[in-house]
Formats: sequence, structure tokens, C-alpha cells
Amino acid sequence: MAESISTMRLPDGSAIKLEYHKSLPSASLLAKEYAAKGYPDRYVIITEEQFTTGILRSKLAPGESEKGIFVSVILRPTLFPSQMGALSPLSATALLTALEKHTDNKLGIGWLSDVYCNGHRIGGVNVEGKLDSFSSFEYLIVTFAVRADEENFPPRLSDMLRQVFEENNETVGIIIAKTIVTKFFEVYRDLKNPDKHAKVYKDRFILGDKKIKYLSEGKKRRCRVIEASTSTFSLICETSSGERITLNSPSLVIIPETIK
Repeated sequence: MAESISTMRLPDGSAIKLEYHKSLPSASLLAKEYAAKGYPDRYVIITEEQFTTGILRSKLAPGESEKGIFVSVILRPTLFPSQMGALSPLSATALLTALEKHTDNKLGIGWLSDVYCNGHRIGGVNVEGKLDSFSSFEYLIVTFAVRADEENFPPRLSDMLRQVFEENNETVGIIIAKTIVTKFFEVYRDLKNPDKHAKVYKDRFILGDKKIKYLSEGKKRRCRVIEASTSTFSLICETSSGERITLNSPSLVIIPETIK
């Protein structure tokens, strides 16, 4: 059962529904269940603890949970699937710019949609959906996950937060989650004309000139990252022999949790 269901007004005047749970098996699984039942466009689920594998960790022991901020957004897009290719990486720009409002630490974007704080991966974005046909979606689920401990988000805003606690009884996690939602819908609104958000992605991209591994013909190989394309968001790299290659599949790319 939800702890609370509320309405949030976005800067453009539109309203969205927020459903908050203190803990869940998985925010994204609940969002998919709701989407299949017909829940409306822009319905948002927030939790601060979940018990299944997710963006932050690949495996959890039975009964183990991961704590942080988890936000899953149900979308029923009117855009064609071919127009949604930039959604995942540009959602990372929304996540990063939202988190920048709550920390003085240095944030950056990895590939394809990971977010780093002081060189350590602290979260990212996952996009999944169901097609009605080749030309339309039945729904999309965009999930944000952040490891929001005090090391990454020190309580420098304690006076402001105390006022919010007194007025609205909101946790720091809910406050940050609302900022993420607000920034995401700014990006989503501009998806047909994403240039300014693509520029943020390019400016905050932290893998340039870093060495990573990728899988080719069943073997791990090394390459140096040159850049991430802001048109296709492919990873442009150079091999040890000087050959320039383009990597398109995140499942074939091995990027470290810490970027020095």
C-alpha cells in the first residue's frame, strides 16, 4: 500500500501524480504492472528502498535491499519509436542537473546513461517499454536510481530542509526525487529538439580519453574513448592499433565503476 499519493504541478503548468512507498520490491516492476493495468501517462512511483536487482547493483542476496532514490515514470508516448533513441542518454542529463541542485560535489555522465559523483558511479537511468506495433508504444517506463548517501549529498541545505520537514514532512529523498521528475519532464518536452540537452551531455561526459574494455568476437579488448556522439549517442573509440571504432551496444562495453 502506498504511503501517499499526491499531485505535483510542473513549471509548465501541467500536473502529474506521485505515488510514494517507503520500500518496494522494485519501483520499475510496480510501474510496469500499473502500466499494463492502464494507469495514465505521467504517473510516477517513488521509493527509497527496494529488494530486487536494479540500476545500482547487479545482484542482491535474499532479504538484502538497496537504499537510495528510485523513481519510475509511466509514459504513453505519442512519438514514434524511432524518435525515442535519445531518451535514455538525455534522461541522464536530467538526472545530473537535478542532482547538481543538491550537492557541491563534481558530477559527470558516463555511457550510456550512468551518473558519476567525484569519479564514482552513483546511479543512472533505465528505459524499457512495450510496443503496440512497430510504429507506436503501449507504454514506456523510465527509471532513475541514485545512491544518495551523505558522502554524495552532504546536509549543506539543513536549514532549508528543516523548513520543508516542518511544512510538508518530506524526506530528503522525496525532495531530490521531485527535482529529478521536474528536470526529466523538461527533457521529455524537448525530445523533438534536444540540442541544448545534448550539449549538457557532451559538456558533462567524463569518459573522454579514458581506457575501457569492450567485447569483440567473444574476447575482451581495450580501446581509448574519444567522445560520445551527440547525434546517435554511440561511443567513438580508438583501438591500440589506431583504428577508430564505433560502439553502439552497452551490453558489449565494460566501463569501470570508478573513473580516475
